[in-house]
Amino acid sequence: MMKRFVQVLAMTALVLPFAATAAEDTAYAFVAELTSEVGPRLAGSEAEARARVWAAQKLKAMGFQNVATEPFTMRGYVRGTDKARLTAPVVQHLAVTALDHSGSTPEQGIEGEVVYFATLDALKAAPEGSLAGKIAFVDHAIRPAQDGLGYGPYGQVRRAGPAIASRKGALGIVIRSVGTDSHRNPHTGVTSFPAGTAPIPAGAVSNPDADLIARLVAKGKTLRLALTLTGKSADNLPSGNVVGELPGRDPALPKILLACHLDSWDLGTGAIDDGAGCAIITAAALKAQSGGKPLRTIRVLLAGAEEIGGGGDEAYVKMHGNEPHALAMESDFGADRVWRVLTKLAPANAALGERVVAALGPMGIPLGKADPEGGADIEAIIAKQKLAMISLSQDGTHYFDLHHTPDDTLDKIDPAMLTQNVDVYAAVLGVVANEAGVIVPLE
Repeated sequence: MMKRFVQVLAMTALVLPFAATAAEDTAYAFVAELTSEVGPRLAGSEAEARARVWAAQKLKAMGFQNVATEPFTMRGYVRGTDKARLTAPVVQHLAVTALDHSGSTPEQGIEGEVVYFATLDALKAAPEGSLAGKIAFVDHAIRPAQDGLGYGPYGQVRRAGPAIASRKGALGIVIRSVGTDSHRNPHTGVTSFPAGTAPIPAGAVSNPDADLIARLVAKGKTLRLALTLTGKSADNLPSGNVVGELPGRDPALPKILLACHLDSWDLGTGAIDDGAGCAIITAAALKAQSGGKPLRTIRVLLAGAEEIGGGGDEAYVKMHGNEPHALAMESDFGADRVWRVLTKLAPANAALGERVVAALGPMGIPLGKADPEGGADIEAIIAKQKLAMISLSQDGTHYFDLHHTPDDTLDKIDPAMLTQNVDVYAAVLGVVANEAGVIVPLE
């Protein structure tokens, strides 16, 4: 009998901790199910549509009310065949991905001499017409940084480089991936061609392949590249937002908005970008209810079409722009730990900001000196209503190792760091969602 009792105790010790963890780990379960049951969610695709159905059902099951799917259409990209191969002075296949809104090659591809540019500025300085019949290569490397600020300037090689090369007469363009990893994974992302600029085929090669090109150029070799990118941009593709609410005790008070984006790139499964963000805000909104219903309504926005240049934020404003909002927050920088808080509040709400900082002090999160930038999914509503903002900065040192690559998968998420994010967001909500006074719009 005693032996059997000991066996039961041993089994209980094994089972109960796992069961408790599984029951509490709302955020990890959310992103695990999203990436497993839906997977990649390219804006405008059938998979993004399935993600909206999944998200609406999930929010309802989690207890959110007034759950709605709000469709809109946008200009998107349908991926085709992506291939690149050096044909001289050596034959080497390269890991390449088309950039969203790239121009299309014929099915048989294009081939041309490679013209090397060390930086985007060097490409800008190239004489007009000097790239006629040639393929530009821009070797412009981003460096790791905790705050991720390098993405702004160095990301311009992807965002603006193809249009500049087109105006110089280039047949096509290939760039070093905007990423900090050394894996043979290309980083995709959106580019654009302003009105009057002809779209040309535009791709990104992995960093090791960019290193190969640079080594050959440094030896004085003339390179030729065969490039096949058959994807096409398309108008009026379907997308949409998913919203849900946890009503507060006083529905008349302007609400708190938490946002993420539901779409992802199609190379990985969209775990860190931005499945993790959607998991964080939904779990944090629920956790903020644990001490009793907050005073203000908390609304979550799972936006569509963010990766292709936005759309969900503008659609949200069209639908909800006349509803009173008090403050907006967004999670869209992966799943690593929150290391600082940034606030942008009217002077009349200085005390509110101090209470937020005090709530995060015991968690080891200080107030930073920079202004929060908001985020693509809340940009339009902030601009329309001049909303107060709070930004919780995640550690971005390794974010651009995975960003927009095939490596953006669930195994890269540390459940403990994900939980830390939820706890921090919930602590902020515990302050701002219970603010009885007026949260003043910014001037």
